[in-house]
Amino acid sequence: MSESSAGGGIRNRDLLTIYCNDHLAASVGGIQLVKRMLGLHRGSRYEEPLRALLAELHEENDALAGQMAGMGMPVRRYKQLGLWVGEKISRLKLNGRLISRSPLSSLVEFEFLASAVRAKRSGFETLREVADIDHRIDRELVDRLVDQANRQHEWLTHARREVAADVFGGRPQAADEAAHD
Repeated sequence: MSESSAGGGIRNRDLLTIYCNDHLAASVGGIQLVKRMLGLHRGSRYEEPLRALLAELHEENDALAGQMAGMGMPVRRYKQLGLWVGEKISRLKLNGRLISRSPLSSLVEFEFLASAVRAKRSGFETLREVADIDHRIDRELVDRLVDQANRQHEWLTHARREVAADVFGGRPQAADEAAHD
């Protein structure tokens, strides 16, 4: 029998606090990136889905902070500040152009978001596992957030493939077809 089952509580609570704070901080970076992308994709086919994604990211951030508060976990604001600063610094990264924005930038941003959403989903899945031993965690909420992350990843994957085809040529459907073979 594991420690958590025998003791009825969370094992390594301090590590779970760090883990949740890391995910909370990452959500701040994601929010900042989507805000920037909204400014760049205004009027495009990506604007409305990015607006919806931004609203969902805010909701998820609030939900995670609420779950942490419900478990008595402190929020480490310095981690959120660090990710916020890191996102601002990442804007200085060059993608083959010194002054103007490279078309590669959009592809990299969509790729990053798709990867970040998968990591976020993993975080929610971990919370769902912990919910089996800590009933302060809202299982239905966490299940809904996992489903939401799955939908987000599906859209971001499709959008990323479209952007790649726009930048390099080809058809975004080719990757879908290869993925299903």
